[in-house]
Amino acid sequence: MMFRRLYWVTEVSEAGNVRVAGVYTSIPDLIEKGLENGAVTRISLVKLDSCDGPLGRWESPSFGNMREDLQAYVATGEFALDEIQSLAMAISGLAGIKA
Repeated sequence: MMFRRLYWVTEVSEAGNVRVAGVYTSIPDLIEKGLENGAVTRISLVKLDSCDGPLGRWESPSFGNMREDLQAYVATGEFALDEIQSLAMAISGLAGIKA
């Protein structure tokens, strides 16, 4: 079993305040559990046990260039290409844009 070193953090905005809504260890969990209500304001990719800032941060409504930004992690084997494609489709659904 591979020990995950990268985590996904979802945040939502409520009454002008942003709060952490969830922390997920995989893209399937992020899609299934973290995006189900469609209220996500920001998604961050963070390294476990690190004082550094997020490795990536994407904000609604378009979530920027998330698909392109994550290609470096496909190259290193952290994520599979099909996972990135699934995430891009899920994000597109949230943002109401074409994947």
